[in-house]
Amino acid sequence: MPIHRTAADLSRQLADNVEAFCRRYLSNGHRNGRWWCVGDVFNTEGGSMYVRLTGPSTGKGARGKWTDSATGEHGDLLDVIRLQNNEDWKAALAEAWAFLSLPHQPVPERDRPLPTARDTVESACRMLRYGRPVPGTVAAAYLRSRGLGHALSQAALRFHPRCLYRPSAKEPTGPDTYHPALLASVTDLSGAVTAVGRTWLAPDGRDKASVRDQRRTLGNQLGHGVRFPGTVPDLMVAGEGVETLLSVQSVLPAVAHVAALSGAHLAALILPPDLRHLYIARDADPAGERGAATLRQRAEAAGILVSDLDPREDDFNTDLCHLGPRDLALHLAPQLDPNDAVAYLRFEEALAA
Repeated sequence: MPIHRTAADLSRQLADNVEAFCRRYLSNGHRNGRWWCVGDVFNTEGGSMYVRLTGPSTGKGARGKWTDSATGEHGDLLDVIRLQNNEDWKAALAEAWAFLSLPHQPVPERDRPLPTARDTVESACRMLRYGRPVPGTVAAAYLRSRGLGHALSQAALRFHPRCLYRPSAKEPTGPDTYHPALLASVTDLSGAVTAVGRTWLAPDGRDKASVRDQRRTLGNQLGHGVRFPGTVPDLMVAGEGVETLLSVQSVLPAVAHVAALSGAHLAALILPPDLRHLYIARDADPAGERGAATLRQRAEAAGILVSDLDPREDDFNTDLCHLGPRDLALHLAPQLDPNDAVAYLRFEEALAA
């Protein structure tokens, strides 16, 4: 009597071969610890989609589950095949059967075993607890070099004197190293810490460290951001990088700012329910433009007024460093609602800087 396997059965069997699956269907990605990272479900190069390589067969943290931080989409490996087959379930099931019937080559031996699964949010909280205030540290020197001396006392920022840097799968094999780092606390709308952003710095703080990935995030970043509070209840500026948002904040100090830390995560940012007007501080690159466009669509669908803030050069920190605060304020003024420009753009501080 034939055995009829359900879609759930197929999903579990695909998850049992998750790394072989990723190497076949998501071949433009790469393994990074317990995750396979790729651009999206259609095998685009990038790193905004994460597939879990380890974990139980079902339930929370199950292997084979994926999330695309650029869109907020998530699913299992059968969903990957379905989407790659234009949502044709019949073709997807046939493809899954064909994959599972193949003899799979053994996964290459790893240089070191996968780390034991851990609570990355707790690890992020622990790292922030280890951090110290920014004033008087290498991180303070770095922020001042970027024209951001006003941000030294921001509660969301901390300094780590000796932060571990572990080479990724894309780097030549090498030892772990330690560097000073600027830490940025990623929080949800309630203020609870969900992740920590790390920017590794040179020993003197005049530049970033000489490592391949100068910025990484630990914890649950999806939907959340680094928050710099303001006093205006229904306005917000959202963007990618901490330095970009702090640059805009230097001349709009009363408005809340949120840094999503990447274009993909900007697209998935969870917005406050009482938000009336969202300004998106865009980076002038394809990833930033895509993230801003997706966030705009989501915000407008929720009835929120959206305005873009475009830098003169590649981002607002470059503008601040090259133009100075006064000319940055003049550049932003015509992009703001006239009432917001009059009420919140601080030319006095810019002129005094």
